[in-house]
Amino acid sequence: MDRHADDHEKGARVRRPLAALLLAASLGLATAQQMEASGALRVLGFGVPDEIASVRVERFEELYPDVELQLTEGAIDQQQLLTAIASGNPPEVVYLNRDDLSTYARRGALQPLDQCVEQAGIDMGQFRPAAVQPVTLDGTVYGVPEFNNIVLLIVNTAALEEAGMSLEDLDTSDWDAIARFNEQLTAVDGGNVTRFGFDPKLPEFFPLWVRANGGQLVSDDGRTALLDSPEAVEALEFAVGLHEAAGGRGPFIAFRDTWDFFGANNQVAANQVGAWPMEQWYVNVLVESSPDAPVAFAPFRDRRGNVLSFATGSAWAIPTGAANPDAACAFMAAMTHQDTWYAAAQERARLRAESGTTYTGTYTGNLAADERIFGELVQPSGNEAFDRGVEVILEVQDAAFSIPANPAGAEVRQAWTDAVNRVLNGEQSAAEALAQAQQEAQSALDEAWER
Repeated sequence: MDRHADDHEKGARVRRPLAALLLAASLGLATAQQMEASGALRVLGFGVPDEIASVRVERFEELYPDVELQLTEGAIDQQQLLTAIASGNPPEVVYLNRDDLSTYARRGALQPLDQCVEQAGIDMGQFRPAAVQPVTLDGTVYGVPEFNNIVLLIVNTAALEEAGMSLEDLDTSDWDAIARFNEQLTAVDGGNVTRFGFDPKLPEFFPLWVRANGGQLVSDDGRTALLDSPEAVEALEFAVGLHEAAGGRGPFIAFRDTWDFFGANNQVAANQVGAWPMEQWYVNVLVESSPDAPVAFAPFRDRRGNVLSFATGSAWAIPTGAANPDAACAFMAAMTHQDTWYAAAQERARLRAESGTTYTGTYTGNLAADERIFGELVQPSGNEAFDRGVEVILEVQDAAFSIPANPAGAEVRQAWTDAVNRVLNGEQSAAEALAQAQQEAQSALDEAWER
């Protein structure tokens, strides 16, 4: 930031508009968190597709009427951003995948946020540990967590009943039981797949299977790739093997591509899948598109029987050389404050009630926000399945892990993704693919840490 925190406080009481003070108080924002900010603020990678975004943006604009906010949505292009930074004309804020953030940070592309955190009164302790870990490199915070995605198990109860099974028969801690479940519930008619038993969600959930098997893909200090560990190889062999009941990866993907994933005739309603791990946001999709679908939710468990989940999500960061870091800091603080989240969740709950659908919650990286949202806004709906789904999501939040922050996050992820795909396509064995991925990932880590 351009001015010290104590200088900011001395002038704030004199220069801060009364209206902004009153609004800050109404939002529950302490005056120490109301910063001085004006001028242009360019935000890259974020738009306003729904009320969760629009309400929070409106709150920021009300708090900081002198800031000229410009939002540009779309995925961050790494080379484009690095070029903009090198040319001295980066945006003030970027909205990006948390797993990619440490890669930019190590390259000097992002500003450390220690001063911003202090000036804006951002309590990093209010965020979930699994959300903070990926934005913290070598003990320095480079990003403020936003949404938090975690994984739970979604189950088609109609398929279970058809097979004479119950939800208790699906125990993900027992991999032999998963294989039997998959065989029993996979259906093929005339050579065509009509239902998968168990979709392992590869390659994206490969880290979940490795962790369930007692391994991890990157060491806790972010310096060592562990992609070819015995735990990883065994996990990949098992998860890929679940495709065989459907005739292999080709028929599996061909059938999955026919699903009406976001529609009323989705794979649960159409009885096209038995069970699969999935991010919690899909519960909202199901409750809106097919509230009467035969569905149940359960925690995913590791092989020792412990509840396990995989956390991913987004974060805000300030590029190096940003022209208006004060406004950038104010924006990040306002967008992730618990009261801003709560206001957005209130609007979503109101809209759900107005349309006669169930509000199943808004899942943030902010513990304090989640406690208020689920303590005050999310009420029993009378739909036992979805009410239980909310309970499961809250249960697995605290059991979630994330990939440790490392300066080659994108490269490491690409290495294991490519390896999984090579095995799925029959090009290499799991051991061969992961040995190659290990070399690629470790080389990327070594090079990144030497920068």
